[in-house]
Amino acid sequence: MELTRNGFPRVVITGMGTTTSLGSLTELWTKLKAGVSGVSRIQAFDPSALEVQIASEVTECNIEKYMDKKDARRVGRPTQLGVVTALDALEDAGLTIDDLQPIIERVAVDFGSSLGGHDLAQQASFNYRTKGRRPGPFSLIESIPNIPAHYISKITGSLGPLVCISAACATGTHSIGDAMNLIRYGKADLVFTGGVEAMIYDYGIAGFISMKGLATGYNDDPTKASRPFDKNRNGFVFGEGAGAMILETMERAVKRGARIYAEVLGMATSSDAYHVAAPEPTGRGAANVMKWALDDAKLSGDVIDYINAHGSSTPANDSTETLAIKKVFGDHAYKLAVNSTKSMIGHLLGGAGAVEGVATVMSLVEQVLHPTINYETPDPECDLDYVPNEARDAKITYAMSNNYGLGGQNASVIFGRV
Repeated sequence: MELTRNGFPRVVITGMGTTTSLGSLTELWTKLKAGVSGVSRIQAFDPSALEVQIASEVTECNIEKYMDKKDARRVGRPTQLGVVTALDALEDAGLTIDDLQPIIERVAVDFGSSLGGHDLAQQASFNYRTKGRRPGPFSLIESIPNIPAHYISKITGSLGPLVCISAACATGTHSIGDAMNLIRYGKADLVFTGGVEAMIYDYGIAGFISMKGLATGYNDDPTKASRPFDKNRNGFVFGEGAGAMILETMERAVKRGARIYAEVLGMATSSDAYHVAAPEPTGRGAANVMKWALDDAKLSGDVIDYINAHGSSTPANDSTETLAIKKVFGDHAYKLAVNSTKSMIGHLLGGAGAVEGVATVMSLVEQVLHPTINYETPDPECDLDYVPNEARDAKITYAMSNNYGLGGQNASVIFGRV
């Protein structure tokens, strides 16, 4: 077994976890393959006054199984989801917190969130403005984006680098790639990585309605709302959730006899330098990030078998992403498979890339592509193989996962079968 690749230690995934509207890892993957949607009417609050009343919500999260009760009551929902998911990934890797202690100064946390604990900030602001109630001593601190990463580090005792990337919808993918580089460049031997978002609140939904970003007209048929690459798509579905991975050196994973899901081969980030919300129409930034990820992995485009697309179900994103894929892959674009996990779980913002990365890895492991559901009417501008409506067996050796974020932030990561 080769322990290095391209002059770096090989970086492998030994544990994964998810907390989503479709459940944790095993349940999520089973439902994704079956084409099950997790989108439903919002339960967190009464959405009746809003034009959009649907979302992809997490309904089960037993935080007190994972955190001290006092901390669990104090922290925001993103921290709760992030901690649960990261510790599930650790268990999935066949490890305990005690197992980490011999290498604890070489254990890193690289776990992102785009918006942080807006639930805490919103409530504290409301109480202060309407009731004159002074915010609690930790209400502001607990709301900032790096707090999920802090608690993962605190609970596990990890003393290595502590990183929180906040790159809008590219956060999860960027974090996985950054975690790979922590290991590549000798800064850590094991990394908790991923991303989380939880912002299903009235003002959050209202804000995205004002941006005209959300799918409309599906309050009575929520599972049909997210329809990436379909001609009749009209917006994304708001979602919440978290995804996590345990990355280790190949050397350490082999030595301890770990199950290895896949290898992380390369990553890149880029900027559109264009608009705060709209993708650059020529797909320049999206194309660059895929090309640079291939360069980083030292792979040619024609070896990529599958792309888990950003596929947000917005009119501009899906056509621009398709254009960018064709720019990078040329004729091979029509030979590879492209799907969108968001068709079933909506858009998890900072958690999107992490959960979609997990789905990509499971495709490599099982050699199965989950479908892009709700694909009914082809769009001439979206003319690739989007794995419509039914799962498919496939031979997959190399896979790419893409995410593009508000502010023109793009990230791409490449995984390989081991």
